Amino acid sequence: MERDIYDEDHEAFRDVVKEFCKRYVTNEKREQWDAAGEIDRQTMRAAGDAGIIGLSVPEEFGGAGMLQDYRFRTVVMEEVIAAGAGSLAGAFGIQDDLAVPYIVHMGTQEQKQKWLPGMATGEILGALAMTEPGAGSDLRGIKTTAKKVDGGYIVNGAKTFISSGKTADMVVTFVKTGEGSRPDAFSLLILESGMAGFDHGKKLHKMGFQGHDTAELSFSDVFVPEANLISGKEGLGFVQLMMNLPLERLSIGVAGAAAAQAALDWTIAYTKDREAFGQRIIDFQNTRFQLADVAATVDALWAYTDRALLAYKDGKLSAEEAAKVKFWATEREWEILDTCVQLHGGYGYITEYPIARAFLDARVHRIYGGTNEIMREIVGRQLAGKK
Repeated sequence: MERDIYDEDHEAFRDVVKEFCKRYVTNEKREQWDAAGEIDRQTMRAAGDAGIIGLSVPEEFGGAGMLQDYRFRTVVMEEVIAAGAGSLAGAFGIQDDLAVPYIVHMGTQEQKQKWLPGMATGEILGALAMTEPGAGSDLRGIKTTAKKVDGGYIVNGAKTFISSGKTADMVVTFVKTGEGSRPDAFSLLILESGMAGFDHGKKLHKMGFQGHDTAELSFSDVFVPEANLISGKEGLGFVQLMMNLPLERLSIGVAGAAAAQAALDWTIAYTKDREAFGQRIIDFQNTRFQLADVAATVDALWAYTDRALLAYKDGKLSAEEAAKVKFWATEREWEILDTCVQLHGGYGYITEYPIARAFLDARVHRIYGGTNEIMREIVGRQLAGKK
């Protein structure tokens, strides 16, 4: 089914992203990223030079100024994932969907001037730190504290499962600046690499996204200047997170749809090329039936996520609708990838093939950004009329 949400500007931009992928997303590069456990700085700067990261950064700070039109980001995800580079797509997502929006939408003028130009070029890499060893989906249970002192804050605590946590130059960090668990007890602080007492910790080894770093962070009496308080006001951290979560969850849903589309395309190509018992795999009725089911589901996925993309562009995507997109798209993604791995046979289990890497990458989509169980709870509470 043909999609109709893109115009000429989006398709021209797609050509730019495709050219970037031809030059920088090679088998050699993927092997390097996986071996190092992170995306190299040169690739991130090349993405900045090509104008495919920092898309929501205003033009006055060196970005593309595409604040609400998330369709350009969707084009990036589609093409990078189709090129078999889930780890790179993940690194781009952390930069553009998690770190940059807090500065663009909530940062002070000083924070924008300091961070955004470098984030648009890939010179400065960002991350978002919410999850802790004892607090995941229940963010009000965090223990990391920021005590007010003359000129700033003293931060103590730890974070875990932080994507881009090892390579980030700046980390938007969720901290407690008050007592109890009321929403106004939390704030967002920017912690900078190199601050005394800020340890990026060990790189965590994951089943998927091997080429994108995930790390533990620890803070021991880290002094953070008051100028690094997001928006310049205390007690807004919880509200600020809630404001950006629809975008984060939309991005995960779109990534799921893009991975499902890529899996379908790879599997059609593979089953046309591979033979068994004297005929192509795709010539078996069972194969065609399974691919027909996958193709119909992918069409439905795009119809749903495209509608959400337009709602976000118009400022109408609610937290509940974003939660629906996130859990429904990633559940369908997982089913599709499982089917496509099976149709690849033994080769589907070999990580040299993109379908195997995509399968491993996809597992976390139902966990991060809020587990799919939490997404269902958000939607269910709305249906029950609860706040």
